[in-house]
Amino acid sequence: MMSLGLQIQNCLLVTDENVGALYQADLEKAFESAGGSFHSIILPPGESTKSPRQLERIYEFALSTGITRSTPVVALGGGVIGDIAGFAAATLLRGLPLVHVPTTLVAQVDSSIGGKTGLNHSTGKNLIGSFYQPRMVCADFDTLRTLSDREWTSGMAEVIKHALILDINFFRWIEEHIDGIVARDYKLVPAFVACAAAIKCEVVSADEFESDHRMILNFGHTFGHALERSLGFKSITHGEAVAIGMKAALHLSVLLGNKIELDRIFSVLSSIPVPSIPDSISIDNLCLSMTTDKKRTALRLRFVVLSGIGKAYVTADVPTESVSEAWRRALAR
Repeated sequence: MMSLGLQIQNCLLVTDENVGALYQADLEKAFESAGGSFHSIILPPGESTKSPRQLERIYEFALSTGITRSTPVVALGGGVIGDIAGFAAATLLRGLPLVHVPTTLVAQVDSSIGGKTGLNHSTGKNLIGSFYQPRMVCADFDTLRTLSDREWTSGMAEVIKHALILDINFFRWIEEHIDGIVARDYKLVPAFVACAAAIKCEVVSADEFESDHRMILNFGHTFGHALERSLGFKSITHGEAVAIGMKAALHLSVLLGNKIELDRIFSVLSSIPVPSIPDSISIDNLCLSMTTDKKRTALRLRFVVLSGIGKAYVTADVPTESVSEAWRRALAR
């Protein structure tokens, strides 16, 4: 951090109860050994933490410590902590330096990169937020060893997504190593995390504010976010929702006339276990939930689909009946 001109004294550390119990003490010792220090706030774990109430807690705590515009905000945790801590950094004193220390696979390959911050609203996910780039992202692969199997495979959804949208060679590599990846062969971790993160960096560098090309990173997310919201952000992880959302987006790709190697792709996606979706979640309700997606235009939803592996594009010219059919195929028992 010092090499980037960031102070290491009186930093604001934001983490959650689970991650804090594992890594807060070690991180604080590392800072102390370098002459640094923290003021720490520990939030509840889970998606519900991305709320105005928890943001207000960060504001009150930060302002009580006497922060200045040079006070770094250090986000220690997964995507939830990164999103809310990032939004706090973007808005406190009109902007504090932000440092991400991602501890989950999703965060290391995706959410800590690109500057998206946000809170959820009852209307939908991530509807309150900003683009605010971190000054530094520091990913320690060893933190992935404490993930549950479910968190691990959920994170793989984002890794596979990056390959599908932009890099057929990376997808081939995943195909060849999928058994080892699922079995958590940590010798493979540096390779696939670095490759997935590089794809995210490449896309974001070309379109920082998601005006065009960056939208391809939302492959599976328009469907996935609707599923998360319909389930009340419970009983399904973000990665699992994205995995199901990608299946729907792949079916939609075919319905729009694209020739996709569905069996080949689904063979890889099947490595991500997903929960059964209750029959009470209807296709009509899912389609209704999609209408609040922030990626829509003034008149219609935008979808990311594939014309082939590694070839994603964005379209808003999608018949409603095709969306419903894509859902039906993706959720077929």
